[in-house]
Amino acid sequence: MLRSHKNYFFLFLLMIISISTKSEDNPFVFIDTNAQKMADVLVENVELFEKDRSLYEDKIKEIFEPMIDFRRVAASVMGKKYYLMASETQRAEFVLIFKESLLDNYASTLAQWGDSTITTVFPEEMKSDFDKNIEVKQILDTGTSQYPVSYKVRKTKDGWKIVNIIINGVNLGLTLRNQFQALAISYDEDIEIAIKNWVSDFGDAGIS
Repeated sequence: MLRSHKNYFFLFLLMIISISTKSEDNPFVFIDTNAQKMADVLVENVELFEKDRSLYEDKIKEIFEPMIDFRRVAASVMGKKYYLMASETQRAEFVLIFKESLLDNYASTLAQWGDSTITTVFPEEMKSDFDKNIEVKQILDTGTSQYPVSYKVRKTKDGWKIVNIIINGVNLGLTLRNQFQALAISYDEDIEIAIKNWVSDFGDAGIS
C-alpha cells in the first residue's frame, strides 16, 4: 500500500512538472499569468498606492522585470545607426539606464490604471509548437473604456520575453526609438551624453 501511494505521488509530481513546463512553453499563458498577477497587485494594494507609491510600484516591477528582453529592446531603441556608433561599454551602460527608466515609467503608468481588468485573447486552436516570434493580444478594461494591447514576444534560451508593446495603437518601441534619435541629435550625436540623459517616457501609454 505504501509503495502504491508513493507511485501516485510520483505521478502527481510528474503531472505538475508537465503542466508547469507547458505553461512556460506557451507564450499566451506566459503573458496571461503575469498580467493577472499585475492586475491582482493593482486591485489588492489600492491603499498602498496612497501610502507608499514607491513600494507599490516595486511590486509591479517584480513581476514585469523578468518578462522583458532588455538587451534586445535597448538595442532597438538606440536604432541601428546609434547602436553601431556606440562602444560595447556604452551599449551595456544604456541597457542598465534604459532598464531602470523603463521599469519606473511603466510601473508608474500601470499604477494609474487602478481597478482595470486584463483579458488575454487566446487562439481558438492552441498549438503545441510556436514560432520564435509571437504576438499576444489582450483587452484592457478600465471600467469606462476598453483598449487593445499587443505584446510582441520572442522565445529565448531563458523562455519567452517581451520585445515590444503596442497599446491602443501606440507602438512603445517606436515611440522610444524616436525619442532616443531626437535626444542624440540634440546633443550633436554625442552618444555618451545622450545615454546619460536618457529617460523613458511614453506618456499615458496610449490610455487617455
